[in-house]
Amino acid sequence: MRSARPKVLHALAGLPLIDHVLRTASSVNPESVTVVVGHGADQIQPHLGQKPKLSAVTQEPQLGTGHALLQAEPALAGRTGTVVLLSGDVPLLSGATLRALLDTHRSSQAAATVVTATLERPYGYGRIVRTGGEVARIVEERDASPAEREIKEINSGIYAFDLAPLFDALRGIGAQNAQGEYYLPDLIAIYRRQHRPVATWTVANAGEIRGINSRSELAEVSRMVRQQKNEELMASGVTLVDPATTYVDVDVVVGADTVIHPGVHLEGSTKVGAACEIHAGVRLVNATVGDRVTILNHCLVIDSIVGTGCQVGPFAHLRPHSVLGDGAKVGNFVELKGATLGAGAKANHLSYLGDATIGESANIGAGTITCNYDGTRKHQTTIGKGAFVGSNSTLVAPVTIGDDAYVAAGSAITADVPAGALAVARSRQENKEGWVARRKAAEPRSK
Repeated sequence: MRSARPKVLHALAGLPLIDHVLRTASSVNPESVTVVVGHGADQIQPHLGQKPKLSAVTQEPQLGTGHALLQAEPALAGRTGTVVLLSGDVPLLSGATLRALLDTHRSSQAAATVVTATLERPYGYGRIVRTGGEVARIVEERDASPAEREIKEINSGIYAFDLAPLFDALRGIGAQNAQGEYYLPDLIAIYRRQHRPVATWTVANAGEIRGINSRSELAEVSRMVRQQKNEELMASGVTLVDPATTYVDVDVVVGADTVIHPGVHLEGSTKVGAACEIHAGVRLVNATVGDRVTILNHCLVIDSIVGTGCQVGPFAHLRPHSVLGDGAKVGNFVELKGATLGAGAKANHLSYLGDATIGESANIGAGTITCNYDGTRKHQTTIGKGAFVGSNSTLVAPVTIGDDAYVAAGSAITADVPAGALAVARSRQENKEGWVARRKAAEPRSK
């Protein structure tokens, strides 16, 4: 990947690669999940630490796939059953494939079952070498003979193992190969010499076992995942005006009859209700949007809630922990941060509202700002129900504007305004008649 970030932490459709694999693993309800980490362990382990019922073991040094699996022995000591081995960079594997693998493994009573696929161009993959129809061994591409490289059945690197003989057999793997590593596929030949049964299960969709080894492959697989997600949305009743330019992460939920215009990004755990319209250039990140909401062009909503029937934008920015009550409106170039607008409240133009609670049906005039930061701490502004704040007002927090109170345009409010009062906090206007003519007469004439 040519990256300081470990490959399995690169994101695919809103989740790190490893999270896709762990979700697939969870689909078969395993008793335990053990992740073997090596390169980049100092970054991977903190990420894994956030996940329950999961343990990690470290492979150091990294001496190949067989050596990697051997590191899991302490975590599995004293257990019986089946070990399923997955790769952290194969994110498209489905739960259905895992269940089919387990069914095959159990029904054949095999010591090992290998997931295989048939590829017209199998370059780079280990080949399945059979004798009399039975798997004899797996040979890696770099160690294969010219005849073996013509084999089209490949090893996916996904296995099911009977736990009982596994680790003793792993210790019998040698490193006599081009890489000087302990190859896990060599375990198959060991089992055959021990007359242990080895089975295979061939996946119908070879795309499921595709690994990611470069940023180019990551982008290509991302397109595949995005297309599948978009098809699922359209099948559920969502209109995507241009699916090719609509980017929707795997965990996003969108209600029926919602229309999504080109260039929209729906990320993370975003949930959009029914009958909404999301216009071009909108980005929603971990946002919750109610029904019948219109979000106009080029808005950014992050970790915030937009109630039913709201209108947002264009060019609005809802920063984290902002909440719009039902029917609220946030318009052109309005920014909210940690602010709550009650039902029917309006802030239609050119305002910054930070750390503020704004009551139902209040009106915030153009150019209004809450001065929430004193250089050391943040402070709250409270605006009551039905209050009217005139244009270009400055509210210096902490301050409270009472219910149905008015703030005159251009005011700098530094004290609380009682309910039903009018606050005027601006210099008195003074007009100097004839001032322009006198100024011009006093100017020196140019030569």
